[in-house]
Amino acid sequence: MINSNEELVKKLLKEDPAFNKTYHADRDYEKVVAKLEKKPHLTAEERAEKARLKKLKLSLKDEMEKIISSCKM
Repeated sequence: MINSNEELVKKLLKEDPAFNKTYHADRDYEKVVAKLEKKPHLTAEERAEKARLKKLKLSLKDEMEKIISSCKM
């Protein structure tokens, strides 16, 4: 998240269940991706999973940005 949005993110985490769910899903996917990136070699299945999770993370980030933008209006 961008620092200027920190307070808004904190507020949304407390008050918006959809944002909270999206935020925590993003964090969970990040942890899995980080574990995969620490491995020196990935199987084909692990590479596919890593790519899938990165796409999901991007989608979640877009979703969070939309919510943040709509709250600024």
